[in-house]
Amino acid sequence: MTDIGENRIGLSSSPLELSRLQVLVVDDNLHMRKLIKTILYALGIKGLREATDGTVALKELKTFPADLVLTDWLMEPVDGIELVRQIRNGKNSTNEYLPVVMISGHSSREAIVQARDAGVNEFLVKPISAKGLYQRIVSIIERPRPFVRTKSFFGPCRRRHNWSQYAGPERRNLDENADGPMSQEDVNDLLDALDG
Repeated sequence: MTDIGENRIGLSSSPLELSRLQVLVVDDNLHMRKLIKTILYALGIKGLREATDGTVALKELKTFPADLVLTDWLMEPVDGIELVRQIRNGKNSTNEYLPVVMISGHSSREAIVQARDAGVNEFLVKPISAKGLYQRIVSIIERPRPFVRTKSFFGPCRRRHNWSQYAGPERRNLDENADGPMSQEDVNDLLDALDG
């Protein structure tokens, strides 16, 4: 039996080869961009560009063939939600299927639902960790969700699980009125529960 060990950021070695990924990091905070880029470098990702808001990101996407966008939510003049909407539905979008991870300190139920409904693939709660970011990237690569187009939505299917085996009378058992900060585990549980 082979011991796969851990890499320098404490994650088990992975068969995923991430070095060819092209990632656009969008955040108005220089320190957060540096932190995210440092984590990505540690994961072997060297093809990086950065942008300070959604407007700059959309300009970058015209010349940079990104495989993934990691974006903050609160930025001006164009925030992360509007950036996702422009990627998914903008008439000048270069790739409407581009995977997007929303990174935010705002983890209320309403914020998560709004990000999901804008078309994000994954949601990562600040403060971020290398493990959390890696897990979101792996999820996008290993468990891609098909895209859905309706009159009011275009983006990855909002169902994160196959419920064909479900036999219970209720699909959701979350307190619908719950609001306030959530942990990353709570966010994952909420996204799973919103499959209905």
